This record gives sequence, C-alpha cells and structure tokens, in this order.
Amino acid sequence: MFDSKLPNLGISIFSQMSGLANKFSAINLSQGFPEFDTPEYLKAQLSQYVAQGVNQYSPSSGVPKLQQQIAALVQRKYKAQIDGTSQVTITSGATEALFVAIQTIVRAGDDVIVFDPAYDSYQPAIELAGGKSVHVALAAPDYAINWQMVNQAITVNTRAIIINTPHNPSGKVLKQQDINELKKLVSAHNLYVISDEVYEHITFDQQPHLSALGDEELLAKSFVISSFGKTFHSTGWKMGYCIAPTDLSEEFRKVHQYVTFSSFTPAQHALADMLEQHAEHIDQLSEFYQQKRDVLSNALQDSRFSILPSEGTYFLLLDYSDVSDLNDVEFCQWLVEQAGVAAIPLSVFYQQPNNDKVIRLCFAKNDQTLIEAAQILCQL
Repeated sequence: MFDSKLPNLGISIFSQMSGLANKFSAINLSQGFPEFDTPEYLKAQLSQYVAQGVNQYSPSSGVPKLQQQIAALVQRKYKAQIDGTSQVTITSGATEALFVAIQTIVRAGDDVIVFDPAYDSYQPAIELAGGKSVHVALAAPDYAINWQMVNQAITVNTRAIIINTPHNPSGKVLKQQDINELKKLVSAHNLYVISDEVYEHITFDQQPHLSALGDEELLAKSFVISSFGKTFHSTGWKMGYCIAPTDLSEEFRKVHQYVTFSSFTPAQHALADMLEQHAEHIDQLSEFYQQKRDVLSNALQDSRFSILPSEGTYFLLLDYSDVSDLNDVEFCQWLVEQAGVAAIPLSVFYQQPNNDKVIRLCFAKNDQTLIEAAQILCQL
C-alpha cells in the first residue's frame, strides 16, 4: 500500500457539494466563485496580449509593470511604501502563494497557529513542510479571537501564525485590537505572520480592512497574500501575489521558482492595465457585494434560519437550529438532494468538528439566483 504524505485527506467538501449540485440540478451556493463574468476591459486586454504574441515566460517574480501597479495600489489603499521589484511576487493564485510562504518558513518540528474555522489549504501545506498546525477554535456566532488562548498555544516550537481577514468562512474582519494583540505576540515570541487577505477589497458597512501592509512593524515579519481572482471575478485565471519585506521575498522566490517558475504572462499584462485604467472597479467592489449580501439577507428574513452578520468576503452564515436536528454535513446533503440548494457545512473547516448548526452560503451570484435560493430556504 502506498504510504501517503496526506493520509487523512480525500476529495474536498467543495468538490463534493458542487458535484451533488450538478447531480441534483440544485442552486449552487456552495463553492466560492462568482456567477458573473470578468470585466469586459480585462478580457479584451487579455485577448489583445495573446494575439500580440505575449505568450512566453515572464520574469519569475512577475511582469514589472504589474509589480509597480500593485505597489501603487498598496500606497493608495494603505498609505504604505513598498518596492514592487523586490517585495511583490506574482503567483499562480493565492493558494500557491500560501503554499510557498509556508514552505519558505516552516521547518521540520515547527508549529504554526491556525484559527478554525480555517481555509482548507493551510494544514496540508504545513504538514508537507514537516510542521504541525496548532488549531485555535473560534466559536459562533461572533468568531472572535481569544488572544489569551492564542498566547497559551504558543511554545518554543511555534514559528508562525496564519491570519485571514476578511475571514473565510465566517465573514468577520479583524479589528484594531486584534492587530495590537497579534503584534505583541509576534514581538514577544519572534514569530512570522502569513496574512491571507484575498478578500481585502470586500468589506461592508464602512468596516475598514486592516491589512498587515498598513502596519510597518507587522509587515516586517509578514507575508501578505492576495488574489486577483476574487477581485476581478476571474478565479479560473489563478492569479495572485505575495508582498513581503525584501529579505523574506528573496527566500519566498527561491521556493516559488520551483513551484510554477512564472505565472500566466498575458494575464499579468492585462491585470496591470486594469489596475492602471480602471481603479474604480476595486473601489466599488465592497458596495457591489454589500448589495448582494443584502439581497440574500433580506430575502431570508421570513425564513426559520438565523442570519449571522457578514462583515466581509462574499459568504453568509446561517444557523439552522430551528430548521433541523441533523448535523451540518447531513443537513447540507439533505439540503442539496431534497431542497435543491447547495451549501457548505461549517464543521469541515475545524480540526475538531463542533456541534454548531451553521452552514455557509456564497452570495457571489446574480440577484435572481439568490432570490430563488432564498425562496426555497424560506419554505423549510
């Protein structure tokens, strides 16, 4: 029998639920990808560069004009000065950036603090690096970080903390007090931070996104990771990037060059043009998704579900305690097969599944899709 490096992993819940959605012709609010298309300008620029023959390898760290546009975006959004050439590395999606950052800093025997519910790529990457993920559970309904618990989880083996804000799947954003507590721990224990900020441009109700890029002290020990797929409705392009101090970027690039070497060249040029010519897209993204959150939330007001507040991302959590006694995995299976709506059970984001009756819906969909799904859910 083959000795697997990841013996406890199988097909992801996202693939399972999307497969069931297709099988039962259900409305798919499970997997986190937009139902609407990439901006026309961005598609046109991609086609233009392909037609012009810009189809060969780019520099491993990225196309220079895209690196510079990202640096300009960071200055505009966070008032932070970064050097695009030495600090910005373009990657084949944020998942690659997360994997490379983890491989860069985690050594055999190292511990990495992970907050559950957590994105499913963190733990496998840590284990492949020879490390161990130490899980700190966040509880419904507020999913707030208990920093005293975090401090107690830190040992001499702790190498890094992974944060994710805005947070998938809870939809929460870190507050200034969280950043302050994180900085104390980083300083006291000489830790690194991997800051997963793929939903950085999607926050609601005037909530600011507090990026590690906006704090000079924190950035000095951080890898900050973002995603063009989330920002420009182009998840299939698999384009992301990592920003880190020059010394950390140098080490990051040593690993990156042997993972993908370079990322999709025509898309890099097209994205640079998009950032330069249509900055308003990013500025309008929070309002765009807040409207969709509100469409779904308002349409569910007469349901028996309890709606948990979403402060960012394009996910909404529902407590179904008044709807069913099934556990969340069983409920989601029933929901897609019998009711015709696909959702994600929250327990799969935990190392130790809890008994919270909470499911995640993706509202990156057309309004009519959201309304139709809500009408079904209101009948339960």
